[in-house]
Amino acid sequence: MKPTRRPKMKQAARAGDLVEQLLKGFGLDERLQQYRALIIWEEVVGPQIAARTRPVRIREGILEVNVDQPTWMQQLQLMKPKILTRLNAELGDAAIKDLFLKRGKVNVRVAKQEKTPPAWRGVELDDGEKQQVSGLLTEIEDPELRKEMENFLLKQMRLLKAES
Repeated sequence: MKPTRRPKMKQAARAGDLVEQLLKGFGLDERLQQYRALIIWEEVVGPQIAARTRPVRIREGILEVNVDQPTWMQQLQLMKPKILTRLNAELGDAAIKDLFLKRGKVNVRVAKQEKTPPAWRGVELDDGEKQQVSGLLTEIEDPELRKEMENFLLKQMRLLKAES
């Protein structure tokens, strides 16, 4: 018995499309869309609110959100209609029915502090110190190697000068 040959695909199907079709077949596509709310929460509410809140789960179309302080919970209660409108606009058909705000643990995001450059980078060398470095390198014939060694020695001198 000869197996039937299926026709060749003109173009390979994308894995995301296949997963989407599979979930739709099981009736889970709406829930998947709702769970996107957990991913887009910060984008929808903004960084200030996102720093004080954390979406936890969705049950029966209700998004449960941990809030770190009661004052923020009260403020968010007043903003609930606006947040729901924005969320549902992003999610499309899979609408979140309500927000359930509760006091809970929130991983506070600390703003990244800009690193200050090391002290030696601000140190300036005088002409005599630069001449001293150049004098050490007169025997090196390769211009590329001489330049690299000069940069290295100048940095080393700045570092030593900063430490003293």
